[in-house]
Amino acid sequence: MPPSLDAPTVRTWCRLALAALGRAREEIDAINVYPVADGDTGTNLYLTVESAAQSVDAVCDAHAAAGPAAGPSLQETFRAMSHGALIGARGNSGTILAQLLRGMNESLAADPAPQPDAAALCRALRTAADSAYEAVAHPAEGTMLTVAAAAATAAQRALEAASAGDADPAASAGGASAPASPGRAAGPRGDLLGPVVRAAQRGAREALAATTGQLGALREAGVVDAGGLGLLAVLGALADAVTGEAPRRQESAGAAARPAPATAAQVHACPEGDAAPGGPAFEVIYLLEAPSAAVPPLRARLDALGDSLVVVGGDGLWNVHVHVDDVGAAIEAGIEAGRPHRIRVTHFGAQTRRTPGDRGRERAVVALVRGEGMAALCEQAGAVVVALGPGEAPASGEISAAVRRTGAREVILLPNGAELRPAAGAAAAQARADGVRVALIPTRSAVQGIAALAVHEPSRRFDEDVVAMTSAAGATRYAELAVAEHESWTMAGVCQAGDVLGLIDGDVAVIGADVAGTAARVLDRMLAAGGEMVTLVLGATAPEGLAPRLEAHVRDTHLAVDTVIYEGGQPSCPLLIGVE
Repeated sequence: MPPSLDAPTVRTWCRLALAALGRAREEIDAINVYPVADGDTGTNLYLTVESAAQSVDAVCDAHAAAGPAAGPSLQETFRAMSHGALIGARGNSGTILAQLLRGMNESLAADPAPQPDAAALCRALRTAADSAYEAVAHPAEGTMLTVAAAAATAAQRALEAASAGDADPAASAGGASAPASPGRAAGPRGDLLGPVVRAAQRGAREALAATTGQLGALREAGVVDAGGLGLLAVLGALADAVTGEAPRRQESAGAAARPAPATAAQVHACPEGDAAPGGPAFEVIYLLEAPSAAVPPLRARLDALGDSLVVVGGDGLWNVHVHVDDVGAAIEAGIEAGRPHRIRVTHFGAQTRRTPGDRGRERAVVALVRGEGMAALCEQAGAVVVALGPGEAPASGEISAAVRRTGAREVILLPNGAELRPAAGAAAAQARADGVRVALIPTRSAVQGIAALAVHEPSRRFDEDVVAMTSAAGATRYAELAVAEHESWTMAGVCQAGDVLGLIDGDVAVIGADVAGTAARVLDRMLAAGGEMVTLVLGATAPEGLAPRLEAHVRDTHLAVDTVIYEGGQPSCPLLIGVE
């Protein structure tokens, strides 16, 4: 399909951006040294985009419920994305990203065309960059503002080159980082949307690589700007969504842009979580309902109180972010301007310094599970369960709320699915900011979670318990059975709709005609490399008699291998297999 920017594209952009930030979150957090070395930029960007994606999903689902022909318009979808980012913005970087999306939304909403062309996208990128510069009280080069401006400039240059007859519009994409007004290019062709959005991505990458030399904190640590690295991931997702090309997983934003690896000592030149020397001690964020006329006085007052001031929004709703020493004065300023709510105050570093008496329960395990039987099994093993429906992906806020409900000082988190790890990781970061010691064990299947829970021992030291559970999960190979929905190429060959697929460690290894036969072949494959115990977790659609048949197969063909069977009840997978 030709490149396009419409409502489905925006929804895809949200999903791809969330996935990209989920993969890069820890890397972005690790290089976060400016404006405060608090190691949460990647998490804040992830949470901001997660809120945007949820808002877009809600709008699209509401239209889908009204009928197949009632899809949302681009304007509705982009407005939802912008609003969701605004109300869910976290930290300095998330607040700036929310303003970038708002700027794009305002530009595209003013465009009369139902589907924007390359020129409209260029204008939207420029409006986004300019509005973000205006939202920051004291903008600095070498930040995500620089990256946003460079992306807009590169896109405009590519469009102008193509309009002038350049055979390779991307060749003129590199260049400046300062904002400028592009104007409307003459005679843009309808097929330039893809090259222009890719040019914006390349321009952002080049600008990001240069940020190390633009700020002293980045130069000292030998890293690029963390917010800029996150913005590059978002722009890469936009390019993938617009062009319809598969996400370029192999191209790590950090690998492409970071000039040199930094040592841990360099990255954490400030004590972990502490504000920069001489800087304010608190981060204050709140949503503010206020008229536009009240915002300039608010900016002036907050600017006098602290630094890192960013005020974004409009139409009566604003997101206020500032670093201050006097929290009360910052909130009072909001009260005088309007009605502040969703107030969040973070004391850099001090929020993690809790005494053992701050919480009652010492340690807890939180597990993400699908299926009533699996939930009951994990609860019997002592875990706090976050139950998931078919195909449901939990929000990080839901997971962090489960962590808080435990009341424990130490929490071990089991995502039990590779696709659930980004949200679980963001939730762990939120909980750590609240003073909870959290360890995320990267379990990729429920059977790995069961293995980890089997060796959980609360009386052990926390680190020893985490190591034992991680080792047990890592020593468990996992497999699952699924039914193919359509013809497709797989690692095991071509499958047809209705075929039973046996996936081992996430890859299709066996294609069969029935569940029992395919499961037996999968077990033989897995046990060929050795094993002492097989775990079978039966799903809701497992055929009758499957468990005893497979148990007999293991007993007859693989000596000294024990079999354990559970009724998991997972809705979409007839069988999960674990081999320890």
